[in-house]
Amino acid sequence: MKKSRTTNGRKTRRKGPPPKPYWEMTTAELREATKEFDREFIGESFGPPTPEQQARFERARKRGRPCKGLGAKTISVTIEKRLLAQTDRLAKKLHVPRAVLIARGLRAVVSEEVPVG
Repeated sequence: MKKSRTTNGRKTRRKGPPPKPYWEMTTAELREATKEFDREFIGESFGPPTPEQQARFERARKRGRPCKGLGAKTISVTIEKRLLAQTDRLAKKLHVPRAVLIARGLRAVVSEEVPVG
C-alpha cells in the first residue's frame, strides 16, 4: 500500500491505483489499512483550519432554502383530496414543486382582490 503524506494537517494518499476493497484484503493488509483508527484522541492532533477549509465549512453550514422576500412560513392547510391530486398532476406537468404552484395561485387571487394604491 502507498504511504500517506500530510498536507495542511490532512492525510492524503499518493497517486496510484486505488486500494483493494476491505473484503478482499488479507488480515495483514486490513491491519495496515486501518491502523490509523487505532489511535486514541485523534482529534487533538488537528490544527486550526486553513482559510480555505474554514470557508468551505461556512458554505456547508448554511442550512435551509435561500430566503425569498421575507422568507417562508410552514403552514398546515386542509385541501380536498381530489383538488390536491389535480394540483400535484399540474405541478408535475409544469415541472414545479407543489408549493410553487400553490403560491402562484394565491398570488393571482390576492392580486385581483386587493386594490392597489
